[in-house]
Amino acid sequence: MPGQKSKSEKGDGEKQLRRDPYEVLGVNRNSTDQEIKSAYRKLALKYHPDKNANDVTAADMFKEVTFSYNILSDTDKRRQYDTAGFEAVESESQELELDLSSLGTVNTMFAAIFSKLGVPIKTTVSATVLEEALNGAVSILPLLLGQSLCRKVEKQCAHFYSVTITEKEAHAGLVCRVSSSDKSKFKLLYFDQEENGGLCLALQEDSSKAGKVTSAGMYFLGFPVYRMDPAHNSATAVKDPDAAFFRKLDGFQPFEITELKAGNHYFAVYGDNFFKSVSYTIEILSTEIFSEEKEDLRSVEAQILSKRVELSKFETEYREVLTQFTEMTSRYAQEMQAIDELLQQRNEIHASYTTAPQIKRSSSSRSKNKATVKEGDDCQGKDKKQSRGERSKKKKWYNLHLKGDKKKPCGMD
Repeated sequence: MPGQKSKSEKGDGEKQLRRDPYEVLGVNRNSTDQEIKSAYRKLALKYHPDKNANDVTAADMFKEVTFSYNILSDTDKRRQYDTAGFEAVESESQELELDLSSLGTVNTMFAAIFSKLGVPIKTTVSATVLEEALNGAVSILPLLLGQSLCRKVEKQCAHFYSVTITEKEAHAGLVCRVSSSDKSKFKLLYFDQEENGGLCLALQEDSSKAGKVTSAGMYFLGFPVYRMDPAHNSATAVKDPDAAFFRKLDGFQPFEITELKAGNHYFAVYGDNFFKSVSYTIEILSTEIFSEEKEDLRSVEAQILSKRVELSKFETEYREVLTQFTEMTSRYAQEMQAIDELLQQRNEIHASYTTAPQIKRSSSSRSKNKATVKEGDDCQGKDKKQSRGERSKKKKWYNLHLKGDKKKPCGMD
């Protein structure tokens, strides 16, 4: 019909309507990862569905902002887009983060079930929490360096902390670590302070299982420190375990911030469980006395980066050898079958050297064999009949008649 468009035409139209991700986020092509993330957080908060109920325009803007950020926040996708535009980006594979606080009870329950089944579900910090922080409407608890504190935070809520460091402590480095002994899910957050006194989310680290606890940490040591994103290749692991192995270190990415300046700094622990609260322990440390550990960390992470390069080369060699192995295995099975068949034929030929009737013969020999067997059966039948006749005659000779004979008895002439 003239008024309708094909699916391909609709898809082309949608692609033409897409705006440049840099334009959407209001950043330039030379922007750092931190600048891109900061721009995204502000726009996502502005157009979040929780703040714009029944506003279709805001909902579309929120999707566009998220879509743009998913491209520019991924190093590979950003490079592909800069090189060849949207055509080089697999838009269908973009995943949105779920705000659990905006889901109903039923949807939250389904999300929890899928998570238990191993389906990776990305979650984001509640828009309400981010808005309260941006407006300066959150309670902040001061925390001393080296102080350890145990608390419990409700689901989709956050506890905020502030720590003050000197120039010397900033130069030495700072570490914030949080752990949960009941293996609860949580997020460790770091905020920048805005000019109006509000807090804007700058860093986010999801908890991960480490032995008998779940933990998350942020390391500001004055040199590049790396983090591991466990969900980076979770989908790949389900489809292809080999590919998951070779992509395992792709999630090894540097922290956006490597050092902090003297002054006040703000952290938060966000409860990311589906239904229950999170018990946790938080500790913020100066790394001045951990010089040896810092050098060990730098050395180990350098080895991991080197191993990531080696894996890329090793994958090519592995794939080639695997292809050869598969071909050899297939040939092995074929050769084994061919040899078994030849040996079987040889055994059958050996067995044919005999005067005894064979089960497997030609049709003529089988018919002759049948005739021979039939004649033998007839002869055996006649022999059986004759033997029965002779037995009957012998029985008559021994048969004694009890009745008197019609002949006169002897001596009665």
